[in-house]
Amino acid sequence: MNEKLKRVYVLMTETAFYILFALQEERHGYDIIQKTKETTDGQVIISPGTMYGTLSKMEKDGVIAFIREENKRKIYHITDLGQEILNLELARIERLYQNSRGAVYEKDKI
Repeated sequence: MNEKLKRVYVLMTETAFYILFALQEERHGYDIIQKTKETTDGQVIISPGTMYGTLSKMEKDGVIAFIREENKRKIYHITDLGQEILNLELARIERLYQNSRGAVYEKDKI
């Protein structure tokens, strides 16, 4: 993996995370916004400006790819590189969660 891209995306923002997560299936921008809102019970709402700016950057970086246009909506999908980056982030989050669970467990024993 390109180290520059790794530095840009690993420790990613919630917006980047949910966009990549949603694009494991083909989706357009508004669909990503709705999927994120649904997945997070409304706790994370991506504005259209943020969405389309992030999609543009991710496409330029090769993290997502334009698949086709339907009804004037661009459909995107995560690339192999994007999946690799998402997997790194998921592993990082899992490690944080596991470490925090251990800390809570140890605290409870005191």
